[in-house]
This record gives sequence, structure tokens and C-alpha cells, in this order.
Amino acid sequence: MITKPIHTKILYGLVFVFALFLPLYVPDAYIFQIVIMSFIFAIAVSGMNLIIGYTGQASLAHGAFFGFGAYGVAIMTKAGISFWLALPAAAVISALIGLVIGPPALRTRGSYFAIVTLAFGVVVWVVAGNWVEVTGGHNGIFGIPRPSPIPIPFIGEIEFFDQTYQYYLVLTFLLLTLFVLHRVIYSIFGLTFMAIRNNEPLADAVGINTFTTKLIAFVTANFFAGLAGGLYASILGAVSPSAASYALTFNFLIFLILGGMAALSGSVVGAFAIPIIMEFLQDMGHFRLLIFGALLVVTIIYFPRGFVGGIRQLNLKIAQRRQKS
Repeated sequence: MITKPIHTKILYGLVFVFALFLPLYVPDAYIFQIVIMSFIFAIAVSGMNLIIGYTGQASLAHGAFFGFGAYGVAIMTKAGISFWLALPAAAVISALIGLVIGPPALRTRGSYFAIVTLAFGVVVWVVAGNWVEVTGGHNGIFGIPRPSPIPIPFIGEIEFFDQTYQYYLVLTFLLLTLFVLHRVIYSIFGLTFMAIRNNEPLADAVGINTFTTKLIAFVTANFFAGLAGGLYASILGAVSPSAASYALTFNFLIFLILGGMAALSGSVVGAFAIPIIMEFLQDMGHFRLLIFGALLVVTIIYFPRGFVGGIRQLNLKIAQRRQKS
């Protein structure tokens, strides 16, 4: 297990404290809703980071698996199944679909794998918009129940109609996601992901089962995409084909690129910061897209590892200068 430097642990601790008290400083309900959605997206982007950032496989079907989770929770909870059963079931369904799609898709490599997964994502989006009997078509599914209340002995029940409780629910799942992915990535098995990303033929030559490892990464990433989708449907109370669209996949990809690939914190930074920044630029109309595009270009050219990667490079240069002096 790779341990973090003490100053990094202190920084993460401060961020955790900030997250705990964030509801006290959010100015209004609208911005609060964006924050909650950003944390949900951070769960999905963290899963995407595992397959793209750490394993080096450009999966462009992440929005589709997000949609599987969203529609899964919507259909099951509307049928009377408890949210606490529907959510893990929807995430597992997303993972199982990935287990079916993964083997033929992973027979291809590079850009071909990206094209295959993108095509699958488009098919899922089209089906979601036209299978009216199940998905509600382009109108979607409305009136999705909120998460079931949690009984607390001697206190009462925690209900999730209030935004604050929804925020802490999503925050809990985000922290669990980061904990699990951290344990996986910074383990001996996790090193095989990065070995495949850096040099797949060499990884295969030294005895790593590259196909199985890529499939595990793909299925795991899809599990967390489904988990995020299920939370999205329950918190929002509605789901439409846009929750399974390829456009959502590219949004996740942009969050990941700007935040920083191959860094768990990069997933959270990108998914949290970009939607909020875009919201504050709403008054600029179409010019905000120009600013966002320029930001993306500058990041790709000068900070190819995203914001978090750029901070790490800066810290490394400072440390090297201190050693020389």
C-alpha cells in the first residue's frame, strides 16, 4: 500500500472538514442543487478515471451506464422497491451489462475501442428515447420517490426531502467511492492497471492477464457510473434519455481532463468546479462557451494532467529547487 505524505493527508483532512460544513455557506437552494449534482457526477467521473486515467482505455459509454443506473432506480422504486435495495441492484445491473459488453469491446484497442463504446452509448440513448413502455420515451419517468427514510433509535427518522440531508447522503456515497477506489488503485493489483496503461505489450509479456484486468476495470467503472445514475434519479425525482446520452459521457470526460486524469482528487475537482464555474458564467450568454473552450485548450496544452496534475508538478519543482539550494 502506497502511503500519502503527511502534508497531503492534512490537506485532505481540511477538504473533508470543508465538505462537512459546506451547506452552511451555500447562498441559495439553486446553487445547493448544483453542488449536490456535482458530487453525484464526481462519483461517475471517479469510475471513468479508473478505466481511462489509470487503465488507459478510452471508454465512451459511461453516460449509457449512468443511464442504466438512473432508469434502474426509477423503475424499481416506482414499482414499490425500497431505494436502499434498488440503488445497489441498479449499480450491479450496470456492472453486469458491462460484463456482457466488455469482452467483445475489449477485443479492440485504442481508437477502435473508443468507437465501439461510443456506438454502444448512442444505441442506448436511442433506445431510451423510443422504448416508451419502459423508459417513458423522450418524456422520461417522473415522480420517482425520494430515498426511503432511515430510522434512528430514540431520535426518529432521517428523511431526504430536505436538500441538506440529500447533500450528506451524496457526500457519504462519494467518500465511500473514493475509499474503495483508493484501496483498489493503491494496491498490488491496482499497479497492474497502470502497467497496462503505460505499456500493454510489456505488461502482457511479464505475465499480467491484460484482458481480464481491463475487463475488471471496465466493469468496476460501470458499477460506479450506475451508482451515480441511481442517486441522480432519486435526488432529482425524474429521469429522461439525457441521463443516458453520449453528451453526458463527453461532459464527464471534460470534467476528468480539466480536473486531472490518474488522480482521484482530479475527478472530484473537475466534477465539482466546472459546473459551478459554468453556472456563474451564465450571464455571459454564448461567450461562456468561448471561455470554457479556451480554458479546455489551455489546460490540454499546458496542463495535460489537469489542474491537480499541474499542482503536483508545481510542488515537485518547488521541492527540487529546495533540494538544490
